[in-house]
Amino acid sequence: MNDNEKQRLTEKLFAAYFKARSNKRNTLNQLRFELDFERNLLRLADEIHSRTYQPRPCVAFMTHRPVKREIFAAEFQDRVVHHLIHSALNPIIECKLIHDTYSCREGKGTLYGIRRIDGFIRSCTQNYQQDAYILKLDVAGYFRNINHDFLWDALGKILSGRNHQYGGLSREVIDYLLQRIIYTPAAKECRVKSPLSEWRDFPASKSLFHVKEGRGLPIGNLTSQMFGNVYLNEFDQFVKHTLKIKYYGRYVDDMVFIHPSQDYLRSVIGTVKEELAKVGLAVHPGKVYLQHDTKGVLFLGQYIKPYRKYISGRTKNAFFQMIDEVNTLLDNEAKIEEEVINQVQARMNSYLGILRHADTYRLIEKVRKRLCPQFYFFFAFDENSLKITPNLLNRLWHSTHPSRSIKSLMSC
Repeated sequence: MNDNEKQRLTEKLFAAYFKARSNKRNTLNQLRFELDFERNLLRLADEIHSRTYQPRPCVAFMTHRPVKREIFAAEFQDRVVHHLIHSALNPIIECKLIHDTYSCREGKGTLYGIRRIDGFIRSCTQNYQQDAYILKLDVAGYFRNINHDFLWDALGKILSGRNHQYGGLSREVIDYLLQRIIYTPAAKECRVKSPLSEWRDFPASKSLFHVKEGRGLPIGNLTSQMFGNVYLNEFDQFVKHTLKIKYYGRYVDDMVFIHPSQDYLRSVIGTVKEELAKVGLAVHPGKVYLQHDTKGVLFLGQYIKPYRKYISGRTKNAFFQMIDEVNTLLDNEAKIEEEVINQVQARMNSYLGILRHADTYRLIEKVRKRLCPQFYFFFAFDENSLKITPNLLNRLWHSTHPSRSIKSLMSC
């Protein structure tokens, strides 16, 4: 790498840093890096330039929402490298993927995937005027079972080409960083943050601590999401162009196939299993659903049924659990900090944003009745009950009476 290439790398790292910190402001990891971010970024550029860069040990912990899951969080400096790689490669990768892969793609995501599958069912049934069948499959332990060598080969096929610019970086630098990210085991020398008791009842089949050598990617990293799209790209192409299934969509490890013939869908299950086995994956045996379109399908948190969509039980239960936590938080004698109030608003609007795209009128009415009176001291619902906004006068009064609790203010 010459001086000009190193200069370009440094400039790209600074741009990647600002992207990485936009969603991680005020975390201890990020703040520690930001104390001297210019020096840290220059050091990172030197490590990549001298080929001494090595990802730092991850932090392992358990999360319980929406389900219990093992997380390996990368150090902030490694998140910067992930954004560098993503910015360089994603424009190339986007051109190679099928349209109906929805995860971690600009302009797509869960809502887009739900609308596409709903549209597929309507199109295949001629707006529910004729029969169609829905096959839904789930890959067992997807990220845990990704084979590093297979992933490296899949990336090589996509990135090969004379005209690729790789975001201003050389292919040599790209390959070097990809090797470091892919082949460094997340569980190796990691720092465990959650109590070890959290792993006692956690299945080994879901843990990176129990993977075979040369397998597994940590859930949540930006590069892992991008690699998840790449890893099954050839499978997606096979479904579209060899199996000729027009109505097909995938979100990470969830696959939906829609076809007028139930027999045809049943016949392709074995073929799908064979294709997945070629890249070291398997269909989850307990998550194979083949049913008539009138029965609907659960996809990305919504039940898609004829002319209507419902929120899944898991999402609904998580929402009610969050409301109970908010009620407990607000129903006390202590003064609530403004930061906590802002977090409550963000969490509520996140769920309401999901609900607004489904048939949830009755559910929202239950939500409003379940919220404690103190909630309405701080917030008001909009006219459609699909968003909460600050009750500014009450919040101002709360902020100017530091010694007064919510209950005492409400009694005035």
